[in-house]
Amino acid sequence: MNPSASKFTETTRVVRKMDFHSNRFDSADTHSCRRCGTCCRKGGPAFHLADRPLIEKGTIPLRKLFTIRKGERVKDPIRGVVRPVSTELIKLKGSANTWTCTFFNERDFSCRIYAGRPLECRLLKCWDTTDVEEMTARDCLTRRHLLEGVAGLWDLVAEHEARCSCEKLGEMMAHLKKERPKKTEKAFAEILNYDRHLRRLVVEKSRIDPEILDFLFGRPLEKILAMF
Repeated sequence: MNPSASKFTETTRVVRKMDFHSNRFDSADTHSCRRCGTCCRKGGPAFHLADRPLIEKGTIPLRKLFTIRKGERVKDPIRGVVRPVSTELIKLKGSANTWTCTFFNERDFSCRIYAGRPLECRLLKCWDTTDVEEMTARDCLTRRHLLEGVAGLWDLVAEHEARCSCEKLGEMMAHLKKERPKKTEKAFAEILNYDRHLRRLVVEKSRIDPEILDFLFGRPLEKILAMF
């Protein structure tokens, strides 16, 4: 390898580490987890196919999950930038209106499901994020994997995705800025009303836990639009 390229790679790794620790660099780094909680406070992991048993066996209930839909703009906790995701992601919710992982115990800085923690948690090393970065968008677990066999429910989720896709929202935002604002505003109102109505209807008719809605249909469109 070119020496200059090698030096650049190592410099990039150090810079990422400094950013991950909120610009605090520990020169006495031991290359082992100190249970400081920084990783857990930056948001829960995304799930991969290897994590499917954790959900299907109930180790992690659906009410603890939410879906980031393809094309949705989110903040990358490792790189610290906002960008659209290239594939659907299922993630752990935060707690108390923060990004802190719902299973993080603030009292003793422990994980409540450590023995059954997701793959990304097992791979993540804050001093070297290479392994977890390489897993990004690879073998991602999706709603289809978990719901396709559930009669009626998957069809409802798929219909919502088709009508409220982030790609469609992006196109509508572009039209709103360029031309026909009144027509686009009407289309926005229709799609927002559909999203709200469907969520209410599913809870009323099926009596499911409302906490599961963000897994089934992703975050409410009002929250997603704020990121465009």
